[in-house]
Amino acid sequence: MLVKTYGSALQGIDATTVTIEVHVSKGINFHLVGLPDNAVKESQQRIDSAIRTNGYEMPHRKTVINMAPADIRKEGASYDLPLALGIMAASGQVQAAKLKEYVMMGELSLDGGLQPIRGVLPIAIQARKEGFKGIIVPRKNAREAAVVNDLDVFGAGELKQVVEFFNSRRQLEKTVINTREEFFANLADHELDFCDVKGQQSVKRALEIAAAGMHNILMVGPPGAGKTMLARRLPTIMPPLSLHEALETTKIHSVAGKMEAHTSLMTQRPFRSPHHTSSGVALVGGGNYPQPGEISLAHNGVLFLDELPEFPRNVLEVLRQPLEDRTITISRSKSTVAYPASFMLVASMNPCPCGFYNHPEKECICTPGSIQRYMNRISGPLLDRIDMQVEVVPVSYDELSMTRDTEKSGQMRGRVFQSRERQSTRFEKHPTIYSNAQMQSKMIREYCQINKAGKNLLKKAMENRGLSARAYDRILKVSRTIADLEGSDRILAHHLAEAIQYRSLDKENWGY
Repeated sequence: MLVKTYGSALQGIDATTVTIEVHVSKGINFHLVGLPDNAVKESQQRIDSAIRTNGYEMPHRKTVINMAPADIRKEGASYDLPLALGIMAASGQVQAAKLKEYVMMGELSLDGGLQPIRGVLPIAIQARKEGFKGIIVPRKNAREAAVVNDLDVFGAGELKQVVEFFNSRRQLEKTVINTREEFFANLADHELDFCDVKGQQSVKRALEIAAAGMHNILMVGPPGAGKTMLARRLPTIMPPLSLHEALETTKIHSVAGKMEAHTSLMTQRPFRSPHHTSSGVALVGGGNYPQPGEISLAHNGVLFLDELPEFPRNVLEVLRQPLEDRTITISRSKSTVAYPASFMLVASMNPCPCGFYNHPEKECICTPGSIQRYMNRISGPLLDRIDMQVEVVPVSYDELSMTRDTEKSGQMRGRVFQSRERQSTRFEKHPTIYSNAQMQSKMIREYCQINKAGKNLLKKAMENRGLSARAYDRILKVSRTIADLEGSDRILAHHLAEAIQYRSLDKENWGY
């Protein structure tokens, strides 16, 4: 008897429906074809145990299973459920009439329990797109799949429940959530707040500008000055995720298996902080079977690199292309996968190996040569791609001990949001552009025009600091954001002056 069930294969952050054809006939062998990996091949033992443990029979006949399309590699144990249902239907233990209406995915325990899987959201989206009535997944994944409307989502705890569902002996409970209600419920639920940070008004101003224009920023300062504390609060002043951004971000984390249990939709902008011992593959993604890296997990959010010079130089250099293109393409001999990587890079570092260069109270013990070598661990091309570079000075006792309230994240976020609204109006004819940092050269010439005084100021800065053409563009982008925060349609000289001061590492005499 020939029976078909349906599963799904992940390719990047999208899914492809897999047709599982099971044919049981006379003979004794078991054949599984269609480019399965080892985890799929091992499913025979898990399926055999799960079927027998639940009181059913594994057919003692020739069983041939084909997973089509055969040119796509099938990975992982999540095909256990559709394989088991196909085998049982082909041997007459499950009614096959309703199998064509559902996509099924789930890993089986030896006792028949269903274990959670990754990538459920893109699988559900593809199932709806192809017109399936519903999807059956492990119970812990049901809320994530239920984000997709116009699709019946059933969460099951064990194989026996699914078998009885198709044999019309049991009704599985449909999982239903209100996507918009779920999205807006936790939209502004932040644990951290900028009012916790004492002093550092100039750095807060720089971070507000960075958030308003989605500009990359580097903070340079001694240990204990508050660089990490400031960086962790940056998502609290960024505009809230749109529903489209939330779905896209959730897809990436779902494919990577980073979704928390019973979480349906990510409503907060991601904040990723990889350790400086991370490899290039961990940062950009990859592996034998490509997975999203930290830069993709930070999509629509913040990638924070603490102690930037401690990262291996070859690891930092892989950031150059995604910082420009906002996507990362991972190529292998048999496949090519593209992951979105539109993140805001926030980095921090000490000014020298001992950490106290330019410190107002503590003496630096580093030689000029060692300071320069330390700074040279970060390449010029990478620094060029960082729009803003600010120095963070230690906070005085008076600032730490003051009791008056400081500005809260909500107030800063209001100004940032208004700035983003101006940018949305400006770029409404460019659907892929939503912030000043994303402007291309042609758009910079159109939207970042400056007057004669501004041109003279920028010319002197270029000549005195030896700035590159890319740094010139970055200054114009940042000045456009500063003008947006002030509600100005024109870029004035003082906007340019403030943007120029955020290029502190372009000083020729740094470290001397």
